[in-house]
Amino acid sequence: MTLGRRRKLAICGLGAVLALTATACLQDPNPRGGAGAGGLDGFVDGGSADGDGVVTILGAFGGQEEAAFVESLAAFEEESGIDVQYTADTDFTTTILARVSSGDSPDIGLFPQPGGLLDLADRGNVQPIDTFLDYDSLDKTLIPGFLDSARLSGRVYGAPMRMAVKSVVWYPKEAYEAGGWNTEPATIQELADVAEEIKDSGAAPWCMGWESDQATGWVGTDWIEEYVLRLHGPEVYDEWVNHEIPFDDERIVEAFEEFGKLAKGDGNVLGGERGILNTGFADAMTPAFREEPRCYLHRQGNFATGFYPDEVQADLDNQVGIFVFPPFDGGYQGQPILGGGDLAALFNGNDEEAMEVMRFLASDEFGAEWAATGGWLSPHRTFDADNYPDETTRQIAEIASEADVFRYDASDLMPKEVGSGTFWTSMVQWMDGSKTSQEAAADIENSWPSEDE
Repeated sequence: MTLGRRRKLAICGLGAVLALTATACLQDPNPRGGAGAGGLDGFVDGGSADGDGVVTILGAFGGQEEAAFVESLAAFEEESGIDVQYTADTDFTTTILARVSSGDSPDIGLFPQPGGLLDLADRGNVQPIDTFLDYDSLDKTLIPGFLDSARLSGRVYGAPMRMAVKSVVWYPKEAYEAGGWNTEPATIQELADVAEEIKDSGAAPWCMGWESDQATGWVGTDWIEEYVLRLHGPEVYDEWVNHEIPFDDERIVEAFEEFGKLAKGDGNVLGGERGILNTGFADAMTPAFREEPRCYLHRQGNFATGFYPDEVQADLDNQVGIFVFPPFDGGYQGQPILGGGDLAALFNGNDEEAMEVMRFLASDEFGAEWAATGGWLSPHRTFDADNYPDETTRQIAEIASEADVFRYDASDLMPKEVGSGTFWTSMVQWMDGSKTSQEAAADIENSWPSEDE
């Protein structure tokens, strides 16, 4: 799901061991100012800001999430004297573009995907983050690779303030452990062995559902992204996202083929190919919670728990188990994580109070109150995990923290004609058998907009 077209990025070494340092080499070597990255005291200066005392923020989330966000700012507002005014807009993509175009931008925008942010940065409407905070200090606390999602021509324009982790495999804890199956497979090949053992027990190994009305197919794009990362690593992944290699490159086609062994293998997924396409993504794991589960494994993001039965959500630690979707033996030598998140971007670079708020949003001090409500993850490895409400969430945070590299959902970074267009529809055609891996990838490649569109 994408908000806009991503321009080609200037990428340098992004290997796993260099992830924390290589990103810094891309930042402007002569940043225009900065700020320390410490605790709350490091972001509050006792009223030295010289604006009107009000900072406006526009974002896409409302309801309980809005309430938790506002609560997470309360102590900061009291200590700084800054009044943060948040507005929720479900049509954020359209609204932010209209407001910027009319000269009525908020001080800060919270972008759920990087595409629209990078479009506005390309027009010169967004301030690079190195103008108001210390890039290296921020980079050291974040999940490796997170800042790359908001990079344009060597500078970063968005500061992560919420993370989603997608590379998680869920299972019904009691039934799965009673089966004696491996809870920490080291490779995709070992995971395939687990699937065979589950099939021998008479159940389907995998729970999977792609149906999502007009967005049907997006779940499939996540699976391809997982395989591209594990087969060929972050550098090829970045080249693919930025269209430096064609979508139908043989390595991408290979990812389709390898995923096909899991998704289309006889008896691997409850309901087979037809079941995948007709089962709502939110209902995919429901059969796993029966007294005798009909399927066991569900690869989905940390938000999946919101779709599980109420009794499961009320006793999460005892009801579900998790492990990270593992590497591919013979592929990328490291543990990548696929995910997403919200990026805070500064429009008003002349307002010290807005910069003060940005520094707080970008810090590992932000979000404790939101984390306690559940469903929110900090993108910082240094965030206090005791703020999370359950052990399952702490495990997911640990999975992200221990990853060698983080990569943002590719379909969120690709042009909208592809990311939320042909990539979705071609995944459906690939799954129903009307297109081969090569044909699906070629059709997506042919839909990629030219540079002058």
